[in-house]
Amino acid sequence: MKPFTKWTGGKRKLLPQLLALMPEHYNTYYEPFVGGGALFFEISPENAVINDYNSELINAYQQIQENPVALLDLLREHETYNSKDYYLDIRAADRDERFVNMTNVERAARLLYMLRVNFNGLYRVNSRNQFNVPYGRYRNPKIVDVDLIHEISEYLNENNIQILNEDFQQAVEGAGEGDFVYFDPPYIPLNETSSFTSYTHEGFSYEEQVRLRDTFVDLTNRGVQVMLSNSSSPLAVELYQNFNIHYVRTMRTNGATKDSRGIITEIIVTNYD
Repeated sequence: MKPFTKWTGGKRKLLPQLLALMPEHYNTYYEPFVGGGALFFEISPENAVINDYNSELINAYQQIQENPVALLDLLREHETYNSKDYYLDIRAADRDERFVNMTNVERAARLLYMLRVNFNGLYRVNSRNQFNVPYGRYRNPKIVDVDLIHEISEYLNENNIQILNEDFQQAVEGAGEGDFVYFDPPYIPLNETSSFTSYTHEGFSYEEQVRLRDTFVDLTNRGVQVMLSNSSSPLAVELYQNFNIHYVRTMRTNGATKDSRGIITEIIVTNYD
């Protein structure tokens, strides 16, 4: 399977390296920063706990699982009326009472529609938690993917998949010996002028990166196999200097600036050989 939406920091281009570094055998799969779920959908585990702090994204996963038909009907409606003006009106729903009156499936359809037609498929909100990405320039965006939505819905319902909307540390509380955790947090910026922010309204500070490293250590002590992606920032390398650090080259296509796009070096950290 493939992800049902674009997502900032998605890992589709890094899949070969991630798959090569994964453990061969594990029990339950955990992904506390699931995002678009590129690795999750690629391996399609029978037992998994997926989580993200972004409640709108997790609601989309839940609606695909529980209400795929209603979701597709709403996406068809968005497809029918899609235009720049229509998009801007839908985007503005979180600036008035419309958003709080939407059903869960309406919110999911709104999100998936916006991510299909906006600039670079970005999820970005302002300080008031209002979506603010401009309309994209796609000639024929695929807003409705019937087969994929039904395929993902069937997979989520036919396997033991827990979908959580919690803090990353809470999401791995149940992980034990023989399980596998993949962390894909908001990356530490490569340059000093960048701020520690993320796709969550609350942000992801350096202190959170340290807490994540401490969680990595705790899981290691519990016998859990752990893999983590991050930038090749000296800060990231320093945080994980006691573990196995693999440098990989990948293509980033949706960076905020020209300098953050193109071939870049990232790290993949593992606590196993």
